[in-house]
Amino acid sequence: MDCPLLVWMLSLSRDVTREEYDECYKLVKECIPGAPEIKHAPDSNESLRQVLCQMMPLLMMRHRRVPRAQWRDRVTPNGKHWIEQDPSGMHPEKYLRSMIGYTTASEGSLVAMSMVQGRQREVVNVGLGMRMIAPEPRDAPVAAYVESQAHKLTEFELGFLRGEPDEVALRRLCILLSLKGAYIQAIGQPLGFDWSRLEFNIPTQAARGDGHPLTGWEFRVFRAELGVVREGELVPESYQCATAFFRGTSESKFVWQENQKEIESWVQFLNIEQMIKVIPKLSA
Repeated sequence: MDCPLLVWMLSLSRDVTREEYDECYKLVKECIPGAPEIKHAPDSNESLRQVLCQMMPLLMMRHRRVPRAQWRDRVTPNGKHWIEQDPSGMHPEKYLRSMIGYTTASEGSLVAMSMVQGRQREVVNVGLGMRMIAPEPRDAPVAAYVESQAHKLTEFELGFLRGEPDEVALRRLCILLSLKGAYIQAIGQPLGFDWSRLEFNIPTQAARGDGHPLTGWEFRVFRAELGVVREGELVPESYQCATAFFRGTSESKFVWQENQKEIESWVQFLNIEQMIKVIPKLSA
């Protein structure tokens, strides 16, 4: 399936004021009826991330110059979202290929959305996984953090982490977790899914689920480097990111991108300042 994949990444590059939070919260309430309830909590970073995740489709459709009244957010029985546009004045074939499958994710100071356009059945299986490349909590030893995540990995995968320097083990762990998170999201599985049922063999670029090869998938792996202002200081943050999209090919494909120009050809980086400024236009 020749469906271009795009990703938008929104950096919480500075702290958000209570007034700005309330603007975002009000917009979601007014423009996305039926959306999952989000607790109004201006001091909660998690609440802010949830609100911004729901704003991302509004921003994307505004960018495409499609008025809010001319599209609807649809969802499959297993929670996969796609956007259906008003077919008025649209050629039937163009309408069939105008569906936009999307998914959102958030981690730390990063809120992101991946999207793909085509026929409905072709675009819903898209997923996005992100992990900050840092232990959780921040002052935890890397070995302890790896051990806390070991239940999500297979013994084979753990073999790629054991005995490695902290920096290498942490990066490999984040790659594995972001890939698994992207795939689980793409197939619409719940949060309680057993991550150890999946196994990624990074050196051979292969993936298995319940012992069987995962075929037809495209996985893209890249990093996002942010600079965020916290309490007046610029703090660097690194995120390991991965997308999963079912293309229906005979084999699965891994795309590893380190070159920033290549990444920016399909990943667009935004900051919270840009989102706040465009709020008045998102309900139009």
